This record gives sequence, C-alpha cells and structure tokens, in this order.
Amino acid sequence: MPTHSPGCSCTLHVSQLSCPACSTQVSGMFNLPPLTRLTEDEQEFILQFVINGGSLKEMASITGVSYPTVRNRLDDLIEKIKTNR
Repeated sequence: MPTHSPGCSCTLHVSQLSCPACSTQVSGMFNLPPLTRLTEDEQEFILQFVINGGSLKEMASITGVSYPTVRNRLDDLIEKIKTNR
C-alpha cells in the first residue's frame, strides 16, 4: 500500500473505507496506523522479530547479519515509530 503521494511525496491519508459484503462506505480523513507507515522491508523485519519471540540473536541468524547490526536496525525502527506517531 502506498504511503506517500507519487506526485509530491506528501503523506497519504485514507479517505474512504468500504465493505465488500454490504457496500457500506465511510468517508472522512483517517490517519494510517504507525506500523502501516513503515516500508515493506521495515514491516517484514518487525513481523519476523515478533514471530521469533523478540530474539535479536535469532534475527541475526535468520538475516545473516551481526547482532549489533540487528540491534541498530531495531533501534532505528523504534525511533522512526516514535517520531511518526
């Protein structure tokens, strides 16, 4: 799902939700939840982190990078999420 306008790079907002079963539509200006504002790679990292019980050691093994690299990536994601809330 795109999170930024391809025309001007501004952050996109959800403006309509619809139900495929009954065709109900809700319109308004809705902000995307913080985790959906991350890139696909960032979301995948967080998903794998949760699936692996929050183990940085396991994440280092799976991704083939050092523990400090995984720790730094997680710290960067934490900071990005805090900044974009």
